Amino acid sequence: MAGPQAKFLDRAEQVAALIFYAFLVYHNWPENLSAGAMAPALILLSEGAIVLFLVIRRPTEGISLRVKDWIVAIAGTVAPLLVVKTQEPSHVAVGATLLLIGMFIQISAKLSLRRSFGLVAANRGVKTGGAYRYVRHPMYLGYMISHVGFLLMSPTLWNVAVYAVGWSCLILRVAFEERLLSGDAAYQAFKRKVPFRLIPGVY
Repeated sequence: MAGPQAKFLDRAEQVAALIFYAFLVYHNWPENLSAGAMAPALILLSEGAIVLFLVIRRPTEGISLRVKDWIVAIAGTVAPLLVVKTQEPSHVAVGATLLLIGMFIQISAKLSLRRSFGLVAANRGVKTGGAYRYVRHPMYLGYMISHVGFLLMSPTLWNVAVYAVGWSCLILRVAFEERLLSGDAAYQAFKRKVPFRLIPGVY
């Protein structure tokens, strides 16, 4: 796909992410600087980094046109932005540590990609350095670790449900991205060099 349609879809993806991030900010903005504000403040920082890299990313003409890919990408992105804070956080030390570890991993992955970052499956160039030396999708691993951290700090059935949707979509996104990228000889070589998708030695 090339031309104005590719540019439109690229921009639509960015606008949608900004709108849903605004929703996350509205529902989780800390009211003060107490310990109870740590969970929402960290998740805003973590998700904000995702939106920032999305806004400055490099445009592509190799973006997927499959409706299923768009539905999964949008649902997987929106779901984690629907979490809500609790009045009193729990497991603060463990939760905050996991959230920070997850942020470090996903930001490291984004720095490895630089501006080659998007939500819907697309070929923005194959990157194999940095965090991508260990697993093929380190950014998603970072997301999941951060989500577990926030869930420990704000454990509600609602948050469990939205993360379950988000993680299900994330696994599907891995499959969709690999289907699209596997047509690239450079990615085939990358798969042989780095055999695991998300968790070294497991998957």
